[in-house]
Amino acid sequence: MEISDTQDERQKLIYSSHLRGFHWLILGLSAILTSAAWYITTEQVNERAAERFERESLQVIELVKERMQLYEHALWGAVAHLDANETELTNQQWRNYSNSLQIDRTYPGINGLGVILNIKPEQRDNFIQTQQKSRPNFTIHPIHEEHELWPITYIEPALSNEQAVGLDVAFEHNRYTGIKKARDSGLAQLTGPITLVQDAKQTPGFLFYAPFYNKEMAHNSVSTRQTSIKGVAYAPFIMYKLISGTLAIDKRHVTLEINDNGQVLYNDLDNIEAAEIDAKPLFTDKVNVQLYGREWQFVISSNLTFRADSRSNQPYFILASGIILNLLLLALFVVLSRASKQALEYADNITRELKINTQRLKKSNQDLEQFAYVASHDLKSPLNAIQKLVNWITEDCQNILPDSSKEHLSLLKNRTIRMNRLLDDLLDYARIGRHDYAPEELDLKATVEEIFSLLDHPKNFKLSVTKQLLLIPKTPLEIVLRNLISNAIKHHDKASGHIEILYKQEQGMHYISVQDDGPGIPQELFDKALEMFQTLRPRDKVEGSGMGLSLSKKTIEHYGGSLAIESDGLNGTKVIVIWPITAKKNTTI
Repeated sequence: MEISDTQDERQKLIYSSHLRGFHWLILGLSAILTSAAWYITTEQVNERAAERFERESLQVIELVKERMQLYEHALWGAVAHLDANETELTNQQWRNYSNSLQIDRTYPGINGLGVILNIKPEQRDNFIQTQQKSRPNFTIHPIHEEHELWPITYIEPALSNEQAVGLDVAFEHNRYTGIKKARDSGLAQLTGPITLVQDAKQTPGFLFYAPFYNKEMAHNSVSTRQTSIKGVAYAPFIMYKLISGTLAIDKRHVTLEINDNGQVLYNDLDNIEAAEIDAKPLFTDKVNVQLYGREWQFVISSNLTFRADSRSNQPYFILASGIILNLLLLALFVVLSRASKQALEYADNITRELKINTQRLKKSNQDLEQFAYVASHDLKSPLNAIQKLVNWITEDCQNILPDSSKEHLSLLKNRTIRMNRLLDDLLDYARIGRHDYAPEELDLKATVEEIFSLLDHPKNFKLSVTKQLLLIPKTPLEIVLRNLISNAIKHHDKASGHIEILYKQEQGMHYISVQDDGPGIPQELFDKALEMFQTLRPRDKVEGSGMGLSLSKKTIEHYGGSLAIESDGLNGTKVIVIWPITAKKNTTI
C-alpha cells in the first residue's frame, strides 16, 4: 500500500513537471487580456483622433463661412454707400471709399471691391462717353448677344484689377447667372467657378454680388427687382488667395479641397508643399455647405502634422508590456518545470542511494545481530565451563588451598558471572526493534511494584508510586523501568533509601520520572552515563555491565521518545522517561 502511494505521488510529480493545459490557459488568458487592452487603448486613441479631426473639419468650414460673412458685410456696406450717394458715382468717389476701408488689411483674401452697373444696349455709347471723361481708355467688352450689359465700372485697387475694368460679365455664363440670381433674389450671391481676367496664374475663382436698386422704385418681387435694378457691388476672389488669407496651412492640421458642382475651386495639393500632404490620410470627410446660392463640397483630410500629433505610444507600450509579461510567465513555467524535473531526478538519485544504504544497513544489522547471537553463544559456553571448573577446584581443594588462592578463585568466579551478565545485556541491546509491541492498558503502580519486588534490594529501601492507568507498549516500558529502578538501588550510597515514581502528561507525551535520594550524578557526567559499558563507580564495588541507561535510552528513542537526567551531583538523581501518547489501536513498533 505504501509503495503504491509512493508511486502515485511520483506520478503526480512527473505530471506536474510538464507544461500542462492550465499553464497554456494562463498564457492564453494573459495574451487575450493583452490584446484586449491593446485593442481598447488603440480604439480610444483613434476615437480621440477622430473627435479632434471632426473639430478641425468643423473649424475649417466655420472659418470659411465666417470669412464669407465678413465679405458679405463689406458688400452690403458698399451698397449702403451707393444708396446714400445722391449724385452719380464717380471713379474718384469710389477710390476714396475703398481707401477708407483699407481693404487689404480689413478683408484679407479679397482681390478687390467694385461696382457693376446694369446698362441697356441703347445706353451703351452714352455710358462709355461719360466714363471716358475721367478714364479715356474705358470701354465695354467683349461683345455678346445678351439683351443687357453688366460692365465692371469701378474696382479698387485699380492697379491689380486694371484688366477687369469695362469687362461685361454678361459674356460668360457663370458670371451672368450669378448676377441675375442676385438681382432676382435681392440677396448676396456667388457665381460658379470662373477664372479672373486679372489672374496671371489663371487659377479658379468666383465673384460675390450684392444687388442695389433704384430707391424710388419698388423692389419687393422678382419682376419689380428686374425693373428697378441699378447694379451690384461685387468682390472678385482668386480661390487660393482666399484660402491662404483665411486658413493658413501652418494654422491647421488638415488638407482641403473645395468643389463647386464637380469643378475644383481649390485643392491643397496644388498650393502647398508636398511635405505636408499625407498620401494615406488617417481620416477623410466630405461636407456639403450651402453658401450664397451655391453648394460647395469640402473634402477634408488629415495631414502629416495631424498624424504626428495624434500618434500615441500607449497602445504599443501596453502591447509590449503584455508580450514581455507573457514571455516572463512562459520562462517562469519552463524554469519551474525544469526545476521539478531536476528535483525529481535528484530525489530519484537520493532514493536510489537510500535504498542502497538501507540494504547495506539492513545487512550490517543482520550481521551484527548474527554476531551478537554467535558471540553470546560462543562466549557463554567457555565462560560456563570456566565457572564450573572454578566451582570444582574450590570444592576439591577447599582444605588445601591457601587463603590468597581462595580469594583469587572467588574473584575469578565473580568475573565470569559479570561477563555472563554483560553478554545477556549486549544481546538484549541488539534485539531492540526486532519485535512489534502494540500499546495496551497498563497499571503503572502495579507494574512498578512487581518490578521492585523481583529486584534484589535491601530491606530498608522504600518505593512510592501513584496509581495511573496508561495506554503504552508494556514490555518495552517494563525493561526501561527495571533498568532505572535497578540503577537507583545499585548506585545508592546508603543502606536505606527511597525511590519515587512520578507521572504527568504534557504536550501529548507521557512523563515518567524515577527519582532517588542517592549520591547524584555530576552534570558533566550526564552524557557519559548514557554511553555503553560505562559505570560511574568501580565495577568491583557495583555489580553491573554499564548497559542499563544506554539500553533504556535506545528503547525509548525507538518508540519516538527521549530520556533526560536531572541531578545536582549531591542529592539524588531524577531520570525522566518521555514517551509519546498513542491512540488505542495497533501500531508498528
